[in-house]
Amino acid sequence: MAMQQNEHPIRGLMDTTLEKIRTMVDSNTIIGTPIHTADGTMIIPVSRMSFGFASGGSDFPSKTNKDLFGGGGGAGVSVTPVAFLVVKDGNVRMMQLADTSNSVDRAIGMLPDVVDKIAELFKKDEPAEPQDEV
Repeated sequence: MAMQQNEHPIRGLMDTTLEKIRTMVDSNTIIGTPIHTADGTMIIPVSRMSFGFASGGSDFPSKTNKDLFGGGGGAGVSVTPVAFLVVKDGNVRMMQLADTSNSVDRAIGMLPDVVDKIAELFKKDEPAEPQDEV
C-alpha cells in the first residue's frame, strides 16, 4: 500500500485493518451456503455477527527532518449460529438455536406458527362444498 506524501500513517493503518475485516466477513457469513438433503429439504444456516476494530498511533518528536510514527491496529469478529431456515415442499420454517430471551427474537420465532394458525381459522370458516347426492 503506497502512502501519498500528505497522508498520515494512521490512515494507512486504518485502511489495512478495514480491508482485513472485509476479507473475513461476507454475506455467506450471515446467511450460510444452503445444504440440500436427499429428500429435497434445503437447510440454510443463519448466524449473528458482531465485529469491532481499533487503530491508534502517535507522532514522536525527532531531531531530524524525518517524521517518526508508531501505531497499531486490531480487529475482532464474533460469529454465533442462531437459526436454520428449513425449506421443504414450499414451506419455510425457522428453527432457532439461540436463547430467545428477548421479545424481538421470540416474536420472530413465533411468526410462522401464528401465520399457520390464522390460515387454519380461515379454512374453518369457509363453507363446505356441497356433496352431490346420488
